[in-house]
Amino acid sequence: MSDSHSKSDPIFEDTIVAISTPPGRGGIGIVRLSGPAARAIAEPLLKLRHPLAPSQARFAEILDLTSENPTLTLDEAVVTYFQSPHSYTSEDIVEIAAHGSPVLLDHLLRQCVASGARLAEPGEFTQRAFLSGRLDLTQAEAVRDLIESTTLHQARIAAQQLGGSLSRHITPIKQQLISLIAALEAGIDFAEDDIDTLPSSEISAQIAAIQAPLIALEKSFSYGHIVRDGFTMAIVGRPNVGKSSLFNRLIQRDRAIVTATPGTTRDLVTERLSLEGIPVELIDTAGLREATDEAESMGITKTREAMSEADVVLLVLDASAPHEDDNATIAALSGRPFLIVINKQDLAHPESRGREQSLQTVKTSALTGSGILELRRAILSYIAKEIPDMESAVLTNQRQQRSVSDATGALHRAYQAASANIPHEMILLDLYEGLRALDAFSGSTTSDDILNLIFGEFCIGK
Repeated sequence: MSDSHSKSDPIFEDTIVAISTPPGRGGIGIVRLSGPAARAIAEPLLKLRHPLAPSQARFAEILDLTSENPTLTLDEAVVTYFQSPHSYTSEDIVEIAAHGSPVLLDHLLRQCVASGARLAEPGEFTQRAFLSGRLDLTQAEAVRDLIESTTLHQARIAAQQLGGSLSRHITPIKQQLISLIAALEAGIDFAEDDIDTLPSSEISAQIAAIQAPLIALEKSFSYGHIVRDGFTMAIVGRPNVGKSSLFNRLIQRDRAIVTATPGTTRDLVTERLSLEGIPVELIDTAGLREATDEAESMGITKTREAMSEADVVLLVLDASAPHEDDNATIAALSGRPFLIVINKQDLAHPESRGREQSLQTVKTSALTGSGILELRRAILSYIAKEIPDMESAVLTNQRQQRSVSDATGALHRAYQAASANIPHEMILLDLYEGLRALDAFSGSTTSDDILNLIFGEFCIGK
């Protein structure tokens, strides 16, 4: 794909328009046009004090062209013109920043459509940026992740990818693979010209060198996907072990009702929080025991459902009580991934030492706050087995992970073939398959169906 194109040879013949700011009222609302006729459509709708100029903001008045006096103005606006190819989409773009009145913005949108623009589909501006070569597919996906980020850490990861961190990581790997393919092809095509062919040991070594950073990158998905999507954690345990108190400590406010009476929590209480930048849906549940009434029975049923659906279960035990029932409580988790926290350390029972030795636990006191910081760290370590540094490339969605996995699988088969002295023609089949997977990763060979699925998840106007 070319990074730029001539104004006289636009990639798309039509011009699209959308409101690019969120729905509702606000101080500013932006109507964005992109395409070859963006300037020609926008200018007649405006009374400009100075002609539009590339990459410069201009003060303008929005004309009321549908009234009996088309010289009347509806609003004042700041208009910015980005000339092709120096724009987000690599096309001509005009952005009209007016006051954020839904009625005004809708009127302006309708005027643009009446003048020849087409309403943009969800994500169509970013899709045009991708198709013009302005962004690769990982960068385009990062735009959506950045828009939808709910924590600063999510925004930082998305900003890295928007800046090309994944592309920079993959490009040299892809170049190494292309060089190896070229060397093998040359050995086959010019066998009669006494060109030296690579020995099997050298082919295997080169494949291993190409594969190693891809394997490391694939491992980053275990962390990347929870950064992007977050995880769900259910707090469970017997009644009155301090589940709700721990819940309140973790979210740092009194959200769940806490009393000394067992069975206070009858329904699920949920809250979202940020754990070192990772979004977590925390669920406080009813105590696990034989129900004493119908309401508590329904609460315990919901607890078991939350346990089965959560990404991780936080099992709370009581340090102030003997631990004979611990095994029965743990067995109730039915094989779910779980962490154990022994709460009420301020009232620790003498027999709790044996429990500490037999189980990998975190000790806390929800009353005093002791151990809460260690608990937050333990949860994060349990979920994110390896936390890459901020300079590392990170896979954040299944499409990326699948492409890298396909590439490493093809390279592994090529490595095995080379080690077994299989003819180079057969090795090349696997190497080309690996190259196609890397092309799909960046979007070079992505099908229209996949593109429509990816960009269809965007908001309109972006």
